[in-house]
Amino acid sequence: MEQVTDQTRMGSETGDRRQATGDGQFRKGADIAQRLLDFAVVSLKLAARLPRDLAGRHVASQWIRSATGAGANYEEARAAESRADFIHKVGVAAKEMREACYWLALVGATRMLEGVSSALMTEGRELTAILAASARTARSHARQDAA
Repeated sequence: MEQVTDQTRMGSETGDRRQATGDGQFRKGADIAQRLLDFAVVSLKLAARLPRDLAGRHVASQWIRSATGAGANYEEARAAESRADFIHKVGVAAKEMREACYWLALVGATRMLEGVSSALMTEGRELTAILAASARTARSHARQDAA
């Protein structure tokens, strides 16, 4: 049984959790991107251990799609061509993370997989809140710029 702890969740965490770009600069949002990647990795490993029956395969497929989709959409948001593009893509990332939390909760509620760590659910909820707040902030700034 893989337990997710604060130490395993962030594998290669540095003090300020920012990723260097190679030229001494830090990429904006790299800490969130790493947390999303870590969440997806743990989700993939756990989903692979779900039962191979119809329900297990369905839940695994949906959980994997949403857990990995959150990070992929966030990476797209970081490379957005406009503020509107960023708002849309980070909003999609938040929805995917919210969905991943649903599938994780379902796994726990049905006991498809014993001992699923509450730390993973906590991390998913935190990431959902961060992504949703990012979309709200960007939307607010867009309104201010338009005024």
